[in-house]
Amino acid sequence: MTGTPPAADVHAVLAARAVTSVFQPIIDLDSGRVVAYEALARGPEGALRSPDALFAAAREAGVLAELDAACRVAAFRGAVDEHLLAPLTVFVNVEPEVLDGAPLDELLAIAQGAPAELRVVVEITERALAARPAELLQTVRRVREVGWGVALDDVGADAVSLAFMPLLRPDVVKLDLRLVQDRPGPAVAEIMNAVNAYAERTGALVLAEGIETPEHLTAALALGATLGQGWLFGRPEAGPAPQFETAELVLPPAAAAVPAVDVSPFACLPPGTPLRRSPKLLLIELSKQLERQAMRLGETCVVAATFQEARHLTPSTVQRYRELAARTAFVAALGDGLSTEPVPGVRGATLATTDEVRGEWDVAVLSPHFSAALLARDLGDDGPELERTFEFALTYDRDVVARATHALVSRVAPRETRLPVARRAAAVTAPRVPEITVTAPGAEGLLHRAMAATSSGVVIVDMQLPDQPMVFVNRAFERLSGFPRDEVLGRNCRFLQTPDTDLAAVARIRSAIAEGRECRETVLNHRGPDQVPWWNELHLAPVTDSAGRVVQYIGVQDDVTGRVEAERRLAREQDRTRQHLGRIEQLAYTDPLTGLPNRRRLQEQVELAMWESETAGTAVGLLFLDLNGFKAVNDRFGHAVGDELLVVVSRRVRSLLRRTDLLARLGGDEFLVALPGLDPSRAQAEAARVVDTLVAGVALPIELDGEVVTVGASIGAAVSPTDGVDFATLLHAADLRMYALKEQRREAVGV
Repeated sequence: MTGTPPAADVHAVLAARAVTSVFQPIIDLDSGRVVAYEALARGPEGALRSPDALFAAAREAGVLAELDAACRVAAFRGAVDEHLLAPLTVFVNVEPEVLDGAPLDELLAIAQGAPAELRVVVEITERALAARPAELLQTVRRVREVGWGVALDDVGADAVSLAFMPLLRPDVVKLDLRLVQDRPGPAVAEIMNAVNAYAERTGALVLAEGIETPEHLTAALALGATLGQGWLFGRPEAGPAPQFETAELVLPPAAAAVPAVDVSPFACLPPGTPLRRSPKLLLIELSKQLERQAMRLGETCVVAATFQEARHLTPSTVQRYRELAARTAFVAALGDGLSTEPVPGVRGATLATTDEVRGEWDVAVLSPHFSAALLARDLGDDGPELERTFEFALTYDRDVVARATHALVSRVAPRETRLPVARRAAAVTAPRVPEITVTAPGAEGLLHRAMAATSSGVVIVDMQLPDQPMVFVNRAFERLSGFPRDEVLGRNCRFLQTPDTDLAAVARIRSAIAEGRECRETVLNHRGPDQVPWWNELHLAPVTDSAGRVVQYIGVQDDVTGRVEAERRLAREQDRTRQHLGRIEQLAYTDPLTGLPNRRRLQEQVELAMWESETAGTAVGLLFLDLNGFKAVNDRFGHAVGDELLVVVSRRVRSLLRRTDLLARLGGDEFLVALPGLDPSRAQAEAARVVDTLVAGVALPIELDGEVVTVGASIGAAVSPTDGVDFATLLHAADLRMYALKEQRREAVGV
């Protein structure tokens, strides 16, 4: 077997500047013209010719950043030499592992020295998103500063790419090739919805990779792609593809400027944003509501939060954020004294003493179809913890939420960097797994006998053979897979996957193998010729040779179908429980007959409106409405008709109010109407006008059970701040005025 070329070979390639580029055409699918070329790296003829071998050797030698820079230089030099200039565009990749090690300082120099006709789009792969988000956002900022475009590569290979799209604001979204090559399923539909929504909202272009057949082209068009790339149009060549006419690639308008790293989320609010004031208790509930929304959004959602100080990350909060990390794409938590991973799965960072964010309480939730943020600033009150006050805004403006999330994610500390294998061999003192080389099914060492006897399925994959085939399987694996060893040896493990296997899990496995690290995943496989589905808990571990090269992988597999199905049943029960709790909460705040809010909910809404009115300099009106003649209808026709009358009246009243006005039923034949946002100079007159409108509307005839009936309304009105500055005072004033009108009516009719 041949191993990875020695590090000296890679250094020699870099020293000789022997890295070159070939170019694959990118086609406008409407016109059939070539509008861009993607630059693909190639080494010199020999063992380092292919990019996989070249980058693997550079990773081993610890010169990945240097190779990545050489690839970009080769791409730009090749594009100029081959006259791939305007109106054409050149797509150039950035290797995600070098985002911190090579901060792309050479971009400015290249941009300044490149011909003005050289148009560039820098491709960021989805593998960079969650690993080093702060460095990635900084890279995107610098790329845009030099006037180049940004493409997000391999979108759909992992749900995190969908979650980060609103943050990165790519000009081009490159669909993972499996979207056009594999059979459509629920995952493809989810990706298509997210990408098309983003493209419609921003004008971004959608590019489908891997178009090799007319069927792939049909699939790409159906997915919403306007650009295509693949062997159907041409393989990578040293120069342009002469069979195509050229046209200009028109990118969307430049993305809005993103905030600098030192900008706080609260500062992202537009000037003049109305701010409210509240004690901490309300903000706790608002934060929890946003967290619940993030849980419903799932693995396409980014959550970023601040906690001021580590002590505010209480045990109950830790549990909530542990669950958030398990259910969403990316969760960040920042605060004074927080570590780089304050909760398992949650990315974090401590905040500098001069950082404005230390004085904020921020929770931002961002996904392809939803955005919301609670942005609050501590007013520095003394006293009990739950009574500390904040000024805050609750915003659903997507641009504001994206900027606030960007500001927080830009502060996230990077994960610990893995050393190249060659360096790890010298740095790690733990005993190495012995090298295993299986060349025949009859090899019977002690280790093989142990693996053959274990109840878990065990396979060994040779990483140095084409397509990485299985070269050893034990009897337990034969039982799990449903195939005898003669039918599986020499095949890649992917044949066990089903059309419903989670593509994101598969992508994580491939990424781990490409990086030479171990991983654990639970994936759906099928068993035997009948393709009976079963859940496979898979643990993959690399095996290295004496030089530290990964030569084989050992896979240990267990059937956990019973456990997964039990977890799914539990999840369904939890969903039903949440639905029931939601229904209970709805019943607690809603009148069951009319569907209107009850007094408790209206009181909360009115108090919030009064807080807002204090900030905005407006007034709030409160109307107490009691029906006249309702008891006579009830006595004559019965309670069922009386209930129908109440429903009709509630709908009629609602139709006569503004969209922003509030309506609630107190009980019996009593209703409350709130009129927020009134001009203080005209509030009394406006409330009186609404009273007249409602009295006239309620008095119109109503047909019930074949009979025409009429009722009237007595309505008392109160207006803040003249009649009171809180709900209870306003309600009392409106109640007294309503009863005064009732008494006048009784005296008028002699009752």
